[in-house]
Amino acid sequence: MSTDATHVRLGRCALLTSRLWLGTAALAGQDDADAVRLLDHARSRGVNCLDTADDDSASTSAQVAEESVGRWLAGDTGRREETVLSVTVGVPPGGQVGGGGLSARQIIASCEGSLRRLGVDHVDVLHLPRVDRVEPWDEVWQAVDALVAAGKVCYVGSSGFPGWHIVAAQEHAVRRHRLGLVSHQCRYDLTSRHPELEVLPAAQAYGLGVFARPTRLGGLLGGDGPGAAAARASGQPTALRSAVEAYEVFCRDLGEHPAEVALAWVLSRPGVAGAVVGARTPGRLDSALRACGVALGATELTALDGIFPGVAAAGAAPEAWLR
Repeated sequence: MSTDATHVRLGRCALLTSRLWLGTAALAGQDDADAVRLLDHARSRGVNCLDTADDDSASTSAQVAEESVGRWLAGDTGRREETVLSVTVGVPPGGQVGGGGLSARQIIASCEGSLRRLGVDHVDVLHLPRVDRVEPWDEVWQAVDALVAAGKVCYVGSSGFPGWHIVAAQEHAVRRHRLGLVSHQCRYDLTSRHPELEVLPAAQAYGLGVFARPTRLGGLLGGDGPGAAAARASGQPTALRSAVEAYEVFCRDLGEHPAEVALAWVLSRPGVAGAVVGARTPGRLDSALRACGVALGATELTALDGIFPGVAAAGAAPEAWLR
């Protein structure tokens, strides 16, 4: 089974990226030698996109991770040429002078900070995080336009948007005769299927490449050995514990590792272009790459739906809310 990454176009734009993006937040806790080893391994396996965001993209750890990536890029000029850089606007707590959230000042300052820490003159994808519904879209797109015009940003994506914010963002971009969003990141895995209601349909309708963040691959769905996943679920509600136990049996019968099956399921979903994986070691990254080769047919997918039922039983939005 191949352990090299496959590649896709990012949404409706021309940028070619690997289906797996390496989330680099974990680099904040590693020394440079380990970071270089992991990043070189990703490059050798065709994983060409580095995503520097974490759940709090204004956090110190995210910024330290960007500095680590920057030192790696500086070590070989060929690395930057082969790497797609994805950053997310850092959103500090409210009450900031000049506006926080997605104010023009914050968008520009956050992007400039990422460029400085990465040691580059531009990033390939700038993701806008979940909206706080205060800043008008005209202000958001005006700030983004300025960064694009200055050659500091190539494309724009969203992260954590509800479906209606994807629609609002795109409609405002269309009025400005702009490309708008080309990608979207969201938490999505077997235990968290709410994006199926509105987020995935909205992203598909507007041609966004969705990159899932399957947050439980190393936890509930990533058991290392018989009973490991079930043991991690011991403190969870009864229904979830039962589902995880059934899932372990399913994976054992299939002859595949639970974490790899979970990622393979995400990659098999309609409208999902790829996933952001937070591998800390080359071995973990290889496990994620093996998931790209796990074949889940109709029988297996139906069985997984039985263990972890979807939330859009009545179909995708707008019909789904009727049930």
